[in-house]
This record gives sequence, C-alpha cells and structure tokens, in this order.
Amino acid sequence: MVILRSKEIREMEIEDIQKKLDELKAEYAKNVSKSSASGINENPGKIKELKRTIARVLTIINEKNQEK
Repeated sequence: MVILRSKEIREMEIEDIQKKLDELKAEYAKNVSKSSASGINENPGKIKELKRTIARVLTIINEKNQEK
C-alpha cells in the first residue's frame, strides 16, 4: 500500500477516499494481528505510518463534509 499525501487525498472524490480508508483499515488490522500473533514484525514503522495515514484521511473527510 502506498502511503497517501494530503494533497493527493484532497484531489480525490469522497467515494474514492472512503474506499481508500477501508483498504487502509483492513491493512492496518492485518498488520496488527500478524504482529501480535508472531510477536515479531518485519516492518515496525509500517503500523505507525498506517495509523497516521488513516488519521490524515479521516481529517480530510471531515474537512470536506464541513465545506458542504
């Protein structure tokens, strides 16, 4: 999964942003469960970056909803 930047997210439509958010949440859940099951994560920075990207997407969704 490519990490999205704010500028890229703002250029997307709300439906596309929502789909991307669902993908990010699924990937985050998969990584967290895999890391908790094995105790070892091959890329520990990935979870942190996914959390930040999810927060970024949610913030932009809220901004777009307030503009309407």
